[in-house]
Amino acid sequence: MSETAPRNRPENPATEPAAGTPRTLAAPAATDRPRRGGGDPGSRGRTTIADGVVEKIAGMAARDVVGVHAMGGGLARTFGVVRDRVPGSRSVARGVKAEVGEVQTALDLEIVVDYGVSIADVARAVRENVIAAVERMTGLEVVEVNIAVSDVKLPDEEEESPEPRLQ
Repeated sequence: MSETAPRNRPENPATEPAAGTPRTLAAPAATDRPRRGGGDPGSRGRTTIADGVVEKIAGMAARDVVGVHAMGGGLARTFGVVRDRVPGSRSVARGVKAEVGEVQTALDLEIVVDYGVSIADVARAVRENVIAAVERMTGLEVVEVNIAVSDVKLPDEEEESPEPRLQ
């Protein structure tokens, strides 16, 4: 006669809950579940990215490059200095214009470089840094980054600072 476990009892009684204890049923594995809607869940729906989001990412990435003194042209920087004095209003997108499509984006940047740096090297570094940051963070393909150098910051120039309105 062979010894076998009774059919209505588990072979390992230690895993069986005591009488009166509620059982926890394991959820079926993800591969066992029927798919509803078909396809990868990450591809269901649409994600839109505003122009301003891409502009901020590009502005931050451009400012990280050594040799970039400021972003924007003279008038934009003058207004920016005034805006920067208001708490919480600093614009990292100053000097950046983005056109964002569904899968691609194009950027125009206006920068001021420090005197003595190679403008071509700074422009190349800005372009590389901006493309890497925008593509990594948004998944958009950057088709072009146009850079306009609007000024050179000389060592003896003072920062543009408007006169205070109140005394």
